Amino acid sequence: MGRRDKELLENIKIEAIAAEGKSLAHVNGKVLFVPFAVPGDVVDVQVKNKRRGFMEGYITRMIEPSPLRIKPFCSHFGVCGGCKWQSLPYSVQLENKQQQVVDQLTRIGHLDLPQISPILGSGNTIHYRNKLEYTFSSRRWIESMSEAEELTDTQKLGLGFHIAGLFDKVLDIDKCYLQPEPTNKIRLFVKDFAIRNNLEFFDLREQTGLLRTLIIRTSTTGEVMVIVVFAKDDKKNRELLLDALSTEFPSITSLNWIINDKRNDSVSDLECFNYSGRDHIYEKMEELVFRIGPKSFYQTNSHQAYELYKVVREMAALKGDEIVYDLYTGTGTIALFVAKNASKVIGIEYIEEAVNDAGENARFNNIGNCTFFAGDMKDMLSEQFMEQHGRPDVVILDPPRAGIHPDVAKVIAKSSPSRIVYVSCNPATQARDITLLGSDYRVVRVQPVDMFPHTHHLENIVLLEKV
Repeated sequence: MGRRDKELLENIKIEAIAAEGKSLAHVNGKVLFVPFAVPGDVVDVQVKNKRRGFMEGYITRMIEPSPLRIKPFCSHFGVCGGCKWQSLPYSVQLENKQQQVVDQLTRIGHLDLPQISPILGSGNTIHYRNKLEYTFSSRRWIESMSEAEELTDTQKLGLGFHIAGLFDKVLDIDKCYLQPEPTNKIRLFVKDFAIRNNLEFFDLREQTGLLRTLIIRTSTTGEVMVIVVFAKDDKKNRELLLDALSTEFPSITSLNWIINDKRNDSVSDLECFNYSGRDHIYEKMEELVFRIGPKSFYQTNSHQAYELYKVVREMAALKGDEIVYDLYTGTGTIALFVAKNASKVIGIEYIEEAVNDAGENARFNNIGNCTFFAGDMKDMLSEQFMEQHGRPDVVILDPPRAGIHPDVAKVIAKSSPSRIVYVSCNPATQARDITLLGSDYRVVRVQPVDMFPHTHHLENIVLLEKV
């Protein structure tokens, strides 16, 4: 990296919020992206990356804070990669998310839009997540070399979140505001117990050690699931830790463990063993009860998921005689939520374990008009499939961030449902996909929903009706 790329830009006024939670300014004809900045801030910025049309940097000195800026509530703000908008009032966060939807649907999709409904803000702006994953590290993130030299090996141990862009660095977390208790108490106990009993924290670079990750799930019913992921099979120390957890936290509903000796942290393909309690917890929504296993997918903001599903059900406008296709159904939450208003619901999902959970949830709730299938969407959703199970009157889509495959869009359009309700966590791919569905459908309603306060992420629901 050349000397010019490391220049310090002085007295820069931040102009607006940009993509990915960053803010921007214009300097010498180039766009400058700066994280953790607020429009109206006057700052000095150290450039760290320079490209042909833009630069990226970070604040080195706050000259004059913006009138918009508020004090972050978390002591880890600015170092932890999450909750980047804590310094913005929540009302301003919502305004920017609303504008994000408008920009992406119009600029990318070139869509003719109705008046977009005001974004539904989250009732809880802290303690809204029901799942967090913490990483053990034998060499936690330490800001300065001088500080690192003064620490003992024990003081270098950490249990927390990955530093953005650094795979082998973990920020040791004192208190996180994302998930309700007992998440902080459990994490701090596990760390302290592991240190006192000389249990090895994982070395992310060397891939050695015993303790790898700690996953905590909670539900609005007050139940708690804990999953400890070990890097190797060490029965003595595994049971030492799990017994201590059971004794210290008798309220844990489900205590589980996994052995992951791979080079990546994904556990979806690994066997999970129940150590004590149930092998699942329950979540409730209206009269429905959802069974959630260690690897089950469930919307991470339970209260706001309910608000989102109510909008989906309203947009579907079911009268009782319709066949509904719920594509990318996950564990079937939306399918089961709308089932009482439909004649039949067909759910399709790629992950077989999720489909098994969906089937269990249907049986547990005595819902007999939902059928779930596992397979690749572009292969499953065929003419033959629809001939066998009936053509959809309404299609509900809730795909991953990447959106839907063009072949899936073609089959949906050809099946000619009267309404399509498209739920997306990425309005950019949502805009692209809506254009793929063709001119036979028009956008009649757009409803953004904030599921993730203090981040740039949101969900957006679009209702399409056949012209």
